[in-house]
Amino acid sequence: MTADLSTTAASLVAQAPERAAPGVGTPAGSLLAADVPSVVQSVDWLAIAPPTLTALAALIVLVADLFLPAHRKRLLGYATLTALAAALAFLIPLRSGDRSTFCVTTGAQACSYTADHFTVVIQALVLGGAFLTVLLSLDDTRKLPAGEYWFLLLASASGAALLPASRDLATLVVALEVASLPAFALVGIKRGDRRSSEAALKFFLSSVVATAVMLLGVSFVYATTGTLHLTEIAARLDDVTPVLDTLAKTGVALTLVGFAFKTAAAPFHFWVPDTYVGAPLPIAAYLSVVGKAVGFSGLILVTVIAFPSYADVWGPALAVLAALTMTVGNIAALRQNATRARSAVRLLAWSSVAQAGYLLVPIAAAAYSSDEQIGSTVAYALMYAVVNLGAFAVAALVARTHPGNRLSDYRGLYATRPLAALALGFFLLCLAGLPPGIIGLFAKVTVFSAAVDAGLGWLAVVMAVNVVIALYYYLQWTAILFRGPDGAPEKAGPDTASPAPAAARRFRAPTPLTTAIVLTSTAGILLSGVPQTVLRFAAVSLF
Repeated sequence: MTADLSTTAASLVAQAPERAAPGVGTPAGSLLAADVPSVVQSVDWLAIAPPTLTALAALIVLVADLFLPAHRKRLLGYATLTALAAALAFLIPLRSGDRSTFCVTTGAQACSYTADHFTVVIQALVLGGAFLTVLLSLDDTRKLPAGEYWFLLLASASGAALLPASRDLATLVVALEVASLPAFALVGIKRGDRRSSEAALKFFLSSVVATAVMLLGVSFVYATTGTLHLTEIAARLDDVTPVLDTLAKTGVALTLVGFAFKTAAAPFHFWVPDTYVGAPLPIAAYLSVVGKAVGFSGLILVTVIAFPSYADVWGPALAVLAALTMTVGNIAALRQNATRARSAVRLLAWSSVAQAGYLLVPIAAAAYSSDEQIGSTVAYALMYAVVNLGAFAVAALVARTHPGNRLSDYRGLYATRPLAALALGFFLLCLAGLPPGIIGLFAKVTVFSAAVDAGLGWLAVVMAVNVVIALYYYLQWTAILFRGPDGAPEKAGPDTASPAPAAARRFRAPTPLTTAIVLTSTAGILLSGVPQTVLRFAAVSLF
């Protein structure tokens, strides 16, 4: 045995110079490097800076919470605010939209992370939404575990920022869950609150089921194509063998289910009202904007980039979902009782469901025309994010004197807080698509145009009918703001507090909350004055 090993070793040594290239005596390491392609991926740190910085800030806040005394916990909120502002600043050098990283080094040119124009715009939306959520939360975390709250919010924001840049299904699913799992805990973070715990449980269970269905769809797609990169999936789905065609269609349909849940599209919307009512109000605002951005980003990526070959499957499905979602949301919003506890938040929840229906229209239209229709969804999402966060900010202000947050509590708001009433009226008119909310009107027009240009005339008619329905409850709420205060004493119930005296109603609003209202109002006015700032996305390709 020893002799055989010696002979083998001697022969290998003798053959080494013959295999060496280009000259005799080339080291074995160089030989292997020449023959085997490198699998080491270069990392573009600037491209991944926004989600990376947010994730690192989450860890720092969690550790810092262990060492800060209770009276200094507020500093964690300002640290969170600073981290999100820094992450937003890192988007400025990425505005050219031409950076990719974590790319395959052999064969096809496919990357797992791409910072294109679509990525930068959506990252600005989610990080800006998280920034405003922090402003709404700074004075509401005294009764909450501050360290855990800010950690969970930053962790969720990092996942939300990662998702629009994901270009393979594995990264997409991981980003979706990183954005979702902390959100479950945030919804149920009010310890001892039965409503909060129930909302978190409903949110968690329904999300887990949707994720399981989506993962089954992803596995079907992978079994059909043998790859997870979105661009490679699109190329291989072009020539799927007939025996695998049914498997591929099933995988496409099931994959869409998970993202339909995140967008609160009917019939996957049932978790929305109870979750928004049970969650802390800033978290409800966060879910209504950032949560939707996550769902719509993933839906756009898988449909437009990965599954264009099966547009005949997802196009009609999304068109029907859009019509159903906007109709269910608006009809449910009409049924809200003004004197019911938390009816204002419930109306905003059902309104967000209806708005999700409008956002689905251009994505469905992309199946019948071109990818440029996606820009209409992005433009509408930017408008919706600004005005909906503003509406929640005013709701948070009213909730400080009326914890029941009923629609009737807003009666006569103009008499006690005229600027807040004007701001809320403006936000509601933007959502309704009426002047002076010009940006809301133009955003709806771009969505109409997307449907008509794609030949979906029936969907445009359904949307027109729903816009008229929505006018009723938006204008009704707006009118309440400017009516005279109700002199009759309010009935106190288990979910409401006794009416506050007039002096208490004129309390000084917290500075962070006031700042959030001012920022959203200013942004809404500027966008109404210069609507092409966001509407230009409806006329260009973002990929």
